[in-house]
Amino acid sequence: MPEPTKKEENEVLAPAPASPPEEPKKEKEAGTATITEPKKEKEARTAPAAEPKKEKEAGTAPAAEPKKEKEAGTAPAAEPKKEKEAGTAPAKEPKKEKEARTAPAKDEEEATPPSALPPGLGSRALERKDSEWSIGEPPAGEEQDKQQNANSQLSTLLVEKPQSGTVKVGENITFIAKVKAEDLLKKPTIKWFKGKWMDLASKAGKHLQLKETFERHSRVYTFEMQIIQAKENFAGNYRCEVTYKDKFDSCSFDLEVLESTGTTPNIDIRSAFKRSGEGQDDAGELDFSGLLKRREVKQQEEQPEVDVWELLKNAKPSEYEKIAFQYGITDLRGMLRRLKRMRRVEKKSAAFARILDPAYQIDKGGRVRFVVELADPKLEVKWYKNGQEIRPSTKYIFEHKGCERIMFINNCSLTDDAEYYVTAGDEKCSTELFVREPPVMVTKQLEDTKAYCGERVELECEVSEDDANVKWFKNGEEIIPGPRSRYFIKVEGKKHILVIEGATKADTAEYSVMTTGGQSSAKLNVDLKPLKVLTPLTDQTVNLGKEICLKCEISENISGKWTKNGLPVQETDHLKVVHKGRIHKLVIANALTEDEGDYVFTPDAYNITVPAKVHVVDPPKIILDGLDADNTVTVIAGSKLRLEIPISGEPPPKALWSRSDKAIMEGSGRIRAESYPGSSTLVIDVAERDDSGVYNISLKNEAGEANANIKIKVVDIPDPPVAPSVTDVGDDWCIMNWEPPVYDGGSPILGYFIERKKKQSSRWMRLNFDLCKETTFEPKKMIEGVAYEVRIFAVNAVGISKPSMPSKPFVPLAVTSPPTLLTVDSVTDTTVTMKWRPPDHIGAAGLDGYVLEYCFEGTDDWIVANTELIEKTKFTITGLPTDARIFVRVKAVNAAGASEPKYYSQPILVKEIIEAPKIRIPRHLKQTYIRRVGEAINLVIPFQGKPRPELTWKKDGAEIDKNQINIRNSETDTIVFIRKAERSHSGKYDLQVKVEKFVETASIDIQVVDRPGPPQVVKIDDVWGENVALSWTPPRDDGNAAITGYTIQKADKKSMEWFTVIEHYHRTNATISELVIGNEYYFRVFSENMCGLSEDATMTKESAVIAKDGKIYKNPVYEDFDFTEAPMFTQPLVNTYAIAGYNATLNCSVRGNPKPKITWMKNKVAIVDDPRYRMFSNQGVCTLEIRKPSPYDGGTYCCKAVNNLGTVEIECKLEVKVIYQGVNTPGQPVFLEGQQQL
Repeated sequence: MPEPTKKEENEVLAPAPASPPEEPKKEKEAGTATITEPKKEKEARTAPAAEPKKEKEAGTAPAAEPKKEKEAGTAPAAEPKKEKEAGTAPAKEPKKEKEARTAPAKDEEEATPPSALPPGLGSRALERKDSEWSIGEPPAGEEQDKQQNANSQLSTLLVEKPQSGTVKVGENITFIAKVKAEDLLKKPTIKWFKGKWMDLASKAGKHLQLKETFERHSRVYTFEMQIIQAKENFAGNYRCEVTYKDKFDSCSFDLEVLESTGTTPNIDIRSAFKRSGEGQDDAGELDFSGLLKRREVKQQEEQPEVDVWELLKNAKPSEYEKIAFQYGITDLRGMLRRLKRMRRVEKKSAAFARILDPAYQIDKGGRVRFVVELADPKLEVKWYKNGQEIRPSTKYIFEHKGCERIMFINNCSLTDDAEYYVTAGDEKCSTELFVREPPVMVTKQLEDTKAYCGERVELECEVSEDDANVKWFKNGEEIIPGPRSRYFIKVEGKKHILVIEGATKADTAEYSVMTTGGQSSAKLNVDLKPLKVLTPLTDQTVNLGKEICLKCEISENISGKWTKNGLPVQETDHLKVVHKGRIHKLVIANALTEDEGDYVFTPDAYNITVPAKVHVVDPPKIILDGLDADNTVTVIAGSKLRLEIPISGEPPPKALWSRSDKAIMEGSGRIRAESYPGSSTLVIDVAERDDSGVYNISLKNEAGEANANIKIKVVDIPDPPVAPSVTDVGDDWCIMNWEPPVYDGGSPILGYFIERKKKQSSRWMRLNFDLCKETTFEPKKMIEGVAYEVRIFAVNAVGISKPSMPSKPFVPLAVTSPPTLLTVDSVTDTTVTMKWRPPDHIGAAGLDGYVLEYCFEGTDDWIVANTELIEKTKFTITGLPTDARIFVRVKAVNAAGASEPKYYSQPILVKEIIEAPKIRIPRHLKQTYIRRVGEAINLVIPFQGKPRPELTWKKDGAEIDKNQINIRNSETDTIVFIRKAERSHSGKYDLQVKVEKFVETASIDIQVVDRPGPPQVVKIDDVWGENVALSWTPPRDDGNAAITGYTIQKADKKSMEWFTVIEHYHRTNATISELVIGNEYYFRVFSENMCGLSEDATMTKESAVIAKDGKIYKNPVYEDFDFTEAPMFTQPLVNTYAIAGYNATLNCSVRGNPKPKITWMKNKVAIVDDPRYRMFSNQGVCTLEIRKPSPYDGGTYCCKAVNNLGTVEIECKLEVKVIYQGVNTPGQPVFLEGQQQL
């Protein structure tokens, strides 16, 4: 497995080791050396889980960590200068990523103030994402806020970042990242990493799932990483990276996995350099805690066992990394934190006379003894390991000797590497136990190796442990394999192999391997192989224009150089150099006289030459290198063509041009030939389309002849395409097709431009800026319901054609939204009636109707219930089997198609339920319903009942005459309809609704009223002075409504003009006063009810004279004039001509008294109720209108006037003419040639 690059040395993620599988993250901080730890630090580290307040003070919860302790954190990213001096942080690492990696994990322990650190300890900031090689803690709260603000400013994509989290073993946890997509044209790219380099996309499966969603309303992408059934080796630092074009954003977060059983096994310090075990879910993951920087390989000598704690205490900070690798320490940062805590000053304990040592170190398999001495031997003592109480067993043995309390741990293993503490009363003291493993030794040394250039070289060694951490060096420089490196490292258990692909002389060097317990070195020598010429070059003689191929073969696959006449050969289009395996070729496609000479091939790195001579002869030749493969010359119509063809030959050949066996002479014609030394030219002035064709040039000299055909193609812009057709439309899009233009201008069509405009607009808009290669296109972003037109431009190499004719106008339309509120209206034994509401959104296409479908329960076959679209929002499905269960859905249909279906939520049982009848009389019908004569009566009476009830109507106890009153019944209501109400329609209407044995009745009173008749008799009872006393009797007909009053009018006998005296008078007698003396008056009275005044009034028979004092004047009596006369036509009918299809009128005038009755006749037959005729009479003028007459309407028309005094008639003739092609033809039409009779 290749090791990380130099940049990643201090950044590589270290997942939890594979053994044991239940290690807590906190135990990764254990070291391997023994040192005395202050008492104060023990108390801070040994706070049990049952004391949350103390735990917070001890730093187990970073959110509640005291400010003073935070100040002892790692050197923040704000101190780049110190980090560069340390030499372990990458020089180009972004500030934001540094800040993310230097933030502590959630389970980091309490740190001491910087004053307690060894000198120079604060100058190092060895960063790593999980177990960071650093001696500090995060900055104080204010500095941390500044870093968070800086992160938020650098963040350009993430609007919500994943947060660090804690999960128990076996439980699930989800991390969420959100990206705002308002300014993004497509979905951003997101990657999840564990550590620096482990891409989690390849690890998705049983324990890891990656999801992504997009919310259209808020335009936010949500990315989720879900960890399922977490294991302890999942703990560590993770990173999320988001990229979009030139934008980039990232965020680091931590995952802490807690032990669910309460037991906390220890961690193998060296196992962080091992690979996870095969066969597990995370097999193949490398558990690196960190990598060392490059350094020279030094000879290691066997050293006696040392105390690593003492080494770290007394060493300079710059030597921590060296000591860590030399003694197999992987969690250097954890040991440094413990080292800082050891410098605290312990408080005196009242319960312990002697406490535990700060730390103990023991070899694997050994026995360790913990001793404390109590101040009071009566106190109860309990021992704990990582917060869990220890019970006596063969592993753990407890002894009491006076005030001493002793615990033995037998056969120590790596799981015993942990924190231990003992409690006595309310006090406790703690210690650290480190279990050390033997160093990794080199069991099989490297061997010196010799190889040839280009071969694969493998340097192999074996070490004492499987999958141990091994470093390779070349001439003292560390080898770091990369993606493009020729070096890669294979690990097979204890065997480690360095592989060099394609060895070169530069690989000759001394290679060495180094482990934590030893090293080995060997020399590699790479030499050249002996070279032989298997096939030499041969001398060649070729004709001008023929191919020259110089070929040789050597014994090795190496490159070489070609020379011509001692000068290097440069590869061009004319000359090609080919190297394929051991074969080398120099190929000249068309030989020229300049290609003649001495050619030599020389292999690289060898002093060997392979020579050959090339001689080129020169018969006549036409050089067409500048033309296409098919010798086609293209010229644009209207331009001038001057085609110059290079020719060669010795002596110079004579050129002759011809077309269709017709020679083209030299001269001044539009098409002519011109000759020049080394070339022949064909000239065409003002090229035309007919000039296209094949032109022949022939050369001849003493060496031979040469002929060539040149095709001249005159091209132009293409013709405009045919108008496109729109085949399909949507809400804001359409599909359009078109045919290529008939003439492509002599050049292939390269594509098309499409333009669009609104029908009412004159402004065309280009839809594509890249040529459309197909003859179909989909315009988008149109406005629904607006008419559009599209047109096409064809494009060839010459230019753009004129636009095509616009397409037929089309309107983008969209389907409606689904119908709403689908409910069951009623159910019978064979039918189901459904009703619904129209869609919420219909759109510009409108709504054509609905389609109702159903399927039986247990099947997926949907059956259309209505064969034709229905416009109503109610439909009855018939022919259903009884007791069946059906599902129902409905779709809305318009010109754009069917909408999404609306489903009824549950199956419907086809079985009728008996429902007792119930009549729901409207409120306005619960009292007498009053209408006037002539008005329409339309009463709707809703009712309920299932199955469909039987209805019976009666009026005043008798059956209703259906000829006068229309009764219409439906399933839910009954309607009483009277087109013109009459007085006889008044009465009591009884309705009976019956469902089987259930009966419901209701009554409605209808009163049809009319205006009353006049009073019966009006009398003048008395006249005195200026007053007249009147009395009258009520009318005989009150109009079927109560009389509400009377209106009294008076008229002077001289003028007989009536004036109202009293209105709305309720009594049947009244006194009229303030009359004019000397005048004679008549009086009349109108009756009044709710419909108004009576049509007539009753007048007094006698008049009332308001007499003067003195002589009474008697008016003379005059006889009335008799105005009656028999009918007489004052204007007769006249014979008339009419045009077929145009209305015609017949007019005359008549007078008579009384007013005569007018009758129209045609051919002595009266015209009655014929819709083709309309008759008018106004002030004695009589008119007959004949609507759109035909020849059959011609004839004799008669107008007859009749009154009591006589009868009179008048006639005329009407002739109807038909016009065909401007010729008037009376009577029957005459059809000309080519016409048909309809």
